[in-house]
Amino acid sequence: MVCLANTEGGELWLGVEDDGRPTGLHPEHQMLAGLAGMVAARTSPTLTVQVSLVEAEGVRVARIEVPKAQGEVATHQGVYLRRRLKHDGTPECMPMLPHERVSRASSFGLIDVSAQPVAGATLADLDPLERERLRQAVQQYGGDRVLLELDDEALDGALGLTARLADGSRVPTLTGLLLVGREGALREQVPTHEFAFQVMAQQAVRFNEFRRFPLLKALDWLEINFRPYNPEEEIQVGLFRVPVPMVDLAAVREAVANALIHRDYHRLGAVHVRLEDDALVVSNPGGLMDGVTLANLLVTEPRPRNRALADAMKRVGVVERSGRGVDTIFRGMLKFGRPSPDYSRTDAHGVVVRLPTDPADRDFRRLVVEEERRRGAELPIDSLIALAAVRELKRVTAEELAGRIQRDAASAKRTLEALTEAGLVEAHGTTRGRSYTLSAAVYRVAGDKAGYTRQAGFAPIQQEQMVLSYVRQHGQIRRTEVMELCRLSSDQASSLLKRMKQHGLLQQSGERRWAVYTSA
Repeated sequence: MVCLANTEGGELWLGVEDDGRPTGLHPEHQMLAGLAGMVAARTSPTLTVQVSLVEAEGVRVARIEVPKAQGEVATHQGVYLRRRLKHDGTPECMPMLPHERVSRASSFGLIDVSAQPVAGATLADLDPLERERLRQAVQQYGGDRVLLELDDEALDGALGLTARLADGSRVPTLTGLLLVGREGALREQVPTHEFAFQVMAQQAVRFNEFRRFPLLKALDWLEINFRPYNPEEEIQVGLFRVPVPMVDLAAVREAVANALIHRDYHRLGAVHVRLEDDALVVSNPGGLMDGVTLANLLVTEPRPRNRALADAMKRVGVVERSGRGVDTIFRGMLKFGRPSPDYSRTDAHGVVVRLPTDPADRDFRRLVVEEERRRGAELPIDSLIALAAVRELKRVTAEELAGRIQRDAASAKRTLEALTEAGLVEAHGTTRGRSYTLSAAVYRVAGDKAGYTRQAGFAPIQQEQMVLSYVRQHGQIRRTEVMELCRLSSDQASSLLKRMKQHGLLQQSGERRWAVYTSA
C-alpha cells in the first residue's frame, strides 16, 4: 500500500490477477469495512484511502483508491518503500535508500538541498578566480549590481554560497561549491555533478567532452565550444541587419542553465547537451517538480528543485529573473519560424528538451522584428505562439490555440483579437465558428498574394464546387471531410452542407455523425 502513495496516487485492486483477469476476493477477505482504517493505522503519516466493492465478470473484487501523496509515506514500523518494475515487467516494492528519500522530498519542494552545507567542505574549497568570474557575469548579463559592491564574505552571504554553523564558522553550501568551487573540490564533494557537450553528425561523433567545471565556467566553456557549430546568417529589416543563427544562443543558454539548476544532485548522470543532425537536445537527471506537467509548463508558477541555486543564478543574471525561463526558450525558437521546443521525451527520471534546427522562416522573422519595433517591446509569448500556430496551421480557432498556450479559450480569443487589431491576422466568421488566418497584408509583404486567397477561404460557390467535385470522385462525403477539404470549422461545414441540401445539390442519408452526403 505504501508503494502506491506516489506522486500521482493510484489504484490497488484485490481479487484481480496481474494479467487483469478478475478471480474474486477470498471468502475470508470480503468484509471490507475496516480495511481503510487498517491502512491508516499502519502508515505514517496516516494514509487515507477509499475502499469499494465492485462486481466484475460475476465475482466480487475490491477497489482501493490511493490519493496523491504530499511527501514520503512509511509503514507504521518506519519502513519506506518505492514501486518499480522488474526485468519481466511485473511490479515489486523496494526499500527507499536515504538519498532517494531526500531526492523525493526535494521534488515535492519540502527541502532545498542546494542551501545545505556540504559535509567535509571548507572555505578553502572556494576558488577566488571563480568569485571574480561571478562578478564579471553580473556585469555581462545585467545582474543585481548591488553584488558588485560587496566583499567576499558579504557576497557569499547574499547569494547563499556559505552557511554559518552553530559555532559561528562558515562552510560552503552546495550552491557555493557549484558556483565558485574549485574543480577538485567539486569532484570530491559533489560527485554527481557532471555535464557533457556532444556533436553528432550522421551518427559520427565530432565532439564529445565531459567536464566538472563550476556552473558559470561551464556555461562559458560550452558557449565557446558551441559557437563553431552554430552558423549565423543575416537578413535585412529596413535599415538594420538582423542575425539569424541556427540555434538562438539565448534559448540555448536558458535551456542549459535550467538543466544545471534544476537537475537532481542526488542522482548519478550528466547534464547532456547534444547537437544532432536536426536538433539540439538538452537533458538532465531528475524529472519535473511535483505540480509541473507538460500541460502547464508555460503557465505554472516557478517551482525550482534547488531554490537557493536558482535564486543565486537569477541575481547574477544568468537566467530569467522572473523565473519564466521556459518563455525564453519558446521565444528563441518561435521568433525564427521554427517549431516549438519539444519536451515529449521527459519522464519521471529526467527532463529532455529538443530544440529543432529547422531552417528559419525569414519572412516570419521580418514580421516579428517589424512588429516588435512598432510596439517598442517584445511580443507577448502568447501572441508569438498564436502567430506561429496560424503560420503553421494556416487557420486556427480560439479552442485550437488554447491548448498551445495552455490557457482557456477566452484567453486564446483575446490574444487572437489583439493580433487582429494589430493587423497581423484576420478573423473569419462569428461566434463559435470564428477562425483566424494571417492577414492579407502579411501575405502581401511575403510576396504570396495567392496564399491569402487560399487560406482566408473560398467564396461559397467555390466551396460548393469543391464538395461536388469530391462527391463525383468518391461517391459521397462526410462533414469531417468537408471541414478538411474547405478548411472550415464544424459549424461552418454543417451550414454549407445544409445550404447545398436546400438548393438540391446534395442528399443526406443517416443522422448526426453518421450522416453521409451524395449527389442529388
